[in-house]
Amino acid sequence: MAEDTFLSDEFVRKLTAVGEVDILVGVPTFNNHNTIEQVVNAIQLGLVKYFPRERTVLINPDGGSKDGTPEIVRDSSIQDFRTLLSASPLRTLHRITTPYRGVDGASSAWRIILAAADLLRAKACAVVSPDLESMTPEWIEGLVRPVYKEQFDLVTPIYHRHKYDGLLVKNILAPTIRAVYGTKMREPVGGEFGFSGKLACHYLEQDVWHEETVRTATEIWMTTRAIVDGFRLCQSFLGPKIHEQKPSAQNIVATIQNALGALFRCMENQEPYWLSRTDPPQPVPVFGFEYSSGLEPRRVNRKKMLTMFQNGVQQLAPILESILSSETLKEIQGVALQDEKQFRFPDELWVKTIYEFAASYHHSVINREHILQALTPIYRGRICSVVLEDQRADAEQIEERLEALCQEYERLRPRLVERWARKA
Repeated sequence: MAEDTFLSDEFVRKLTAVGEVDILVGVPTFNNHNTIEQVVNAIQLGLVKYFPRERTVLINPDGGSKDGTPEIVRDSSIQDFRTLLSASPLRTLHRITTPYRGVDGASSAWRIILAAADLLRAKACAVVSPDLESMTPEWIEGLVRPVYKEQFDLVTPIYHRHKYDGLLVKNILAPTIRAVYGTKMREPVGGEFGFSGKLACHYLEQDVWHEETVRTATEIWMTTRAIVDGFRLCQSFLGPKIHEQKPSAQNIVATIQNALGALFRCMENQEPYWLSRTDPPQPVPVFGFEYSSGLEPRRVNRKKMLTMFQNGVQQLAPILESILSSETLKEIQGVALQDEKQFRFPDELWVKTIYEFAASYHHSVINREHILQALTPIYRGRICSVVLEDQRADAEQIEERLEALCQEYERLRPRLVERWARKA
């Protein structure tokens, strides 16, 4: 196992007392008082219902909660399973809470979970978000069974989303990973994962845990690493994903900086794998029954987004000249002149924009942080266009448009390769 000095002695003692397990579920927390009991109970019910004979443990790395979250994790229990299920648990679900410290944030929590999986020799693992309002016991089956019964190594989620939810994933992350890495995944960076004990050990062995890529967007690194190193991947439909709404939610500027910065750095580090790839993207198996259900409508201020796009393109013109080709910048400036009713940001132009930003980031044509900041207003323009196009579209039409966008990413991939390989 990788160096384990980041684990406290008390935590290691608790793990030793548990012994080996079959299934490990991790829930990293930080001030999740309102939702954590529901999440923990769903985990308990899922394990009892679908894995009643297996040895199980819940690992809770906590980032210093002040609202009693760790205590809720430790004390939460279902007194009478027979009121909810036809049977009672055959084994004890062990629960271990441990603090994590340092500036690494979520990556520290991930590392603790992976180390626990290694020490406990877990065969299958899952990690879920602590602020879920929509989690059900079936999520545990969806994340664990493909690993435990079907020998897959990584399970990424598929969520039922509102058409205006997950737009960064739909418009950049998923289609870029599909085109660049050759793997068709709907949610390559979801907050929920299933993974094998073998893959957990592999992650731990990588000497990257203090690198910015892993600290800021651990899930992107985990997904791309699993693809590059040839592990077996699949997807599992979980259902609607609804988080507790918090006023301190990360703004879009920081989200783009973290997510795309991590993706572009992964592309740099894994360049030997993807740069010479010529085979078409391969589908990834899907488990679970996909269904649609009513979701709360999401409000999008199109006029505000359009204004911010137009102002950003005008004000950032000198910076964009360093990042984009003159042809692409001229097209974007033309789009910015459209009024709201006719406004459209075409797929081809959008993909060219993302690929040119990726190549400029790779070559560090200017400060990398400034490159990612300059993408934000253009992203707003793209999303304004998507909202206008999809406002009357049904689920099938939206899926068709997303597939067309992914195919555009694939078609223009040689453009990325050429610009990426070109000397700055």
